Order: sequence, then C-alpha cells, then structure tokens
Amino acid sequence: MDVEQFDTPEMAAFRTEVRTWAEANAPGDWQNRFGPDQDEERQAFMAEHAAKLRDVGWIAPHWPVEYGGAGLNSSLQMVLKEEFQRVNFPPAASGIGFHHAAATLIMHGTPEQQEHLAAILQGEVWCQGFSEPNAGSDLASLQCRAVRDGDTYVLNGQKIWSSGAHHASWCLLLARTDPEAPKHKGISVFMLDMSLPGLEVRQIKQATGSSEFCEIFLTDVRVPADCLLGAENDGWRIAQTTLSTERGSMIIDNYIQLTKAIERLCREAATVTLENGRTAIEDPAIRSELGDRAAEIEVLGMLAEQVVGKLIRHGEMGPEGSILKLFYSEMSQRLSELATRVRGVRAAVLPDSGAGEWGRAGGSLNDHLGSWVWTIAAGSNEIQRNIIGERVLGLPREPALN
Repeated sequence: MDVEQFDTPEMAAFRTEVRTWAEANAPGDWQNRFGPDQDEERQAFMAEHAAKLRDVGWIAPHWPVEYGGAGLNSSLQMVLKEEFQRVNFPPAASGIGFHHAAATLIMHGTPEQQEHLAAILQGEVWCQGFSEPNAGSDLASLQCRAVRDGDTYVLNGQKIWSSGAHHASWCLLLARTDPEAPKHKGISVFMLDMSLPGLEVRQIKQATGSSEFCEIFLTDVRVPADCLLGAENDGWRIAQTTLSTERGSMIIDNYIQLTKAIERLCREAATVTLENGRTAIEDPAIRSELGDRAAEIEVLGMLAEQVVGKLIRHGEMGPEGSILKLFYSEMSQRLSELATRVRGVRAAVLPDSGAGEWGRAGGSLNDHLGSWVWTIAAGSNEIQRNIIGERVLGLPREPALN
C-alpha cells in the first residue's frame, strides 16, 4: 500500500515536515529496551517522548484545536502515523486517555468534565472499565451496579481486562443504573476516580510475562453524581463513541510493522541452520510459507488502501474496518507462528522479534502469544464476522434466541 499516492500538495508538504522532525528525534529500536519486568521504565520513556510531541504540537493530532489538539484532518493524521512508523517513533496520542476517554469527553462531556482534556495532554492516565467476567463480547450483559444515593452513585461490581489500570488516575466505566430496563437501555457511563475508597486493582500475570491487563473490584465505591457522563441510562449510545475509536484506526501502523517483520524474517531465514544442515530459506516448505505470508501482507496493504482512501476522501472508514481488523489479527498469528518455528529455541530469548505489534523482550514466542489478544481486543473476531455479514454483505441478522 502506497499511502503517498493519495498525497495532495498540503499532505506532501506536511509529510516532509514530519519526516524531517521524526528522523531527527527518533529513539531507534526502543520496543526491545524493556522487558515484562521493566514497566515503570517503559512508562517513563513514553512520558519523555510524549513531552517532545507536546512541544511540537502533535501530541493529540486528532483532537480539535479548541481542546488543545492539532486539529489535523484524517489525511494528515494518516501522514503523521505513517512517518512515525517509518522511523519507529513512539506513537503519538497513545492510550485510553487520548483516544477513548477524549472522544467521549469531547462529544458528551460537560465543560467541567472536559477540563480533564488539558490534564490528559499533560500525562493524566486513563483506563477503561467495560468488560466483566461474564460480559465480554456481549457487553450489554454487564452487571456492575450504580445506585443513586443523594448526590452520589454507589458502585459495586467487577471489571476485567482493563489495560493499564494499575497506572491510571481515572477510569471510563460502564455500570447498570436501571436493572429493570432492557439490557441495552439501563446502562450509564461514569468518570471514575481510581483513588476512591472501596476500589481495588489487581494485575493479571499473562503467559508473556507482562501484567498490563488488570481486574478492578468495586465495593460500595461512592462516585459524585457530576461524574455521570451524559444522561442516566444513555450509556450504551455514548459507549459507541468509545468503541468506534478502536476498530480499524491503526491499520497504517500494523501494515508497516508487518512489512518490516517479513523482511527481517526472510533475512534471518537465510542464516538459520536447520537439523538437516540446510538454511531455513532453502527448505521448500518454509520458503513457501514465507511467500504466503508476504503475499498476505500485500493483500492487507491493498485492502487498507481502499479503506484508507475512503477515509481520506470521505472522512469515515465504515464497517469495512472490521475486515481489516479480522484479516490482520489472524494473519499476524500465522506470521508470528512461522517466526517462532524458524527461530526455534532462540524465539524465546531473542529480543529482536518484530513479528507482531508487541516487539518486547522475549522474542517471537512472546509475539505469538501476544498475537492472540488481537482476536479478542477491539471486538472479538466473532463479532467482526457478524458486522461484516450484516453491514458489509447485507446478510440478515441472526435470529434472536429465546
């Protein structure tokens, strides 16, 4: 995919500006500096480079100018992302605060609530409290309760898979405020102060060794009523603002990462010696698989070209973003699995993996384990198939089960 083919004179000039700055400020192969036990060091590193982006005015490229963002249109945002990826610069405006929370505050927050936007620009960390042990893909089945008591709501329940909750100061949380209403109708959105009494965060140790996913336990947590976002019981509609920011928006990053990964793996396959004495690249089966993965990455690029072109021309991505998410998640699993087999034992110890988006110390094995997350995150692949079937192919909805 050649995104530059869409460049207008404005985009071309901006591309030159971003490329010059990024090349001068890129920190190199930063992903591989931090292992699973170096989370604090990684957070400090990201904060340092976020400050550089603040100084140049690109910390929140997608936010409107009136809220402190750069106010870039979709095409210029794509240029910024592509050029940062080109030189491996830490991502601009990453995290729940810059994307999910900010979009929700901008569209649905009161002026007082929107004051958090300035704090987010300065490093205020947010997490998301949506999923529960029995409410993942079927999010509307959530059972965390919020009961009005005077000028507060009393919250009880549990949240899970809340990325970075152990670092967060605030949480964008869904809770049921009307248990008698249909399940999509009785939900509200809250801004949750993570320092409130009765709130406990527990990290979840993963197979990769990392612990960024967390559980949140709420026991009689009193949340001020002015922390309700939007109207009571209108949370499902408001939450769609949050969910829509997750699907499809990172395709440029993913495509460039995978292109680099297959090139690196092909070079390495020419140096890895198998038990039969041949290099991996000389093995017909491995060579065929490398070709298959390279072709799939090019297909991803062509699919993305269509969808990104639509985004640039019309300002929206549409349900086709689900196709990209589905294809990327399953294809990156196949690539990381191949990298793990080619590298053998070294896959568990070499930090220079790059087969997926994880790129942390621990090598291709960690990449492969981490790749399974993307079949669930941002809407499980089963949900994506439903969206594709109903909204792209025009198939009838599944019959309701009694």
